[in-house]
Amino acid sequence: MVKVAIFASGTGSNFEFIADNQALKDAGLEIEVLVCDRPKAAVIKKAQRRGIPTFIIQPKDFENRSHYEQVIVTELARYQIDTILLAGYMRVITSTLLSEYPMEIINIHPALLPLFPGIHGIEDAYKAGVSVTGVTIHYIDEGVDTGPIIAQQSIPILPDETLEQLESKIHDVEHQLYPKVILNLLNNEKGD
Repeated sequence: MVKVAIFASGTGSNFEFIADNQALKDAGLEIEVLVCDRPKAAVIKKAQRRGIPTFIIQPKDFENRSHYEQVIVTELARYQIDTILLAGYMRVITSTLLSEYPMEIINIHPALLPLFPGIHGIEDAYKAGVSVTGVTIHYIDEGVDTGPIIAQQSIPILPDETLEQLESKIHDVEHQLYPKVILNLLNNEKGD
């Protein structure tokens, strides 16, 4: 069994595709808690409907990011968390969390890193006029989307495609790729 916390800030579509994936459950993935930094985020209700505990914590309630993350670390310890999966969590992770979970925090990013890091990856790729973008799954380090890459999948940008159409294509790939990569990581851990 691998106990995970999922961090999310928004609608929770990647959260749903992980939480509802039977192959991940069969492989021993247990979502112990959702950590969310936005009290009105749609992902909270999605977690509650699935009986997954939620921990809502806002950085503005703390004197600094280190203190904010230390409270998260303490909460995760209650659940004996092994791995953190970021699923649309819109905050940079600092050394406070990284030191507790080295190479155990995984992120999904909607572009082919190292190109187009940051929170506007899809829009930045679209505006840059590139013909190919994609999705990256990577470990977190102290940079912004700079950690070691685990997997990538390319997605062509068609000449007449709108930004909304591209976003939809990228989200479709995210929903397939992220659970598949997590499953591969779980199976590799069993093989060790």
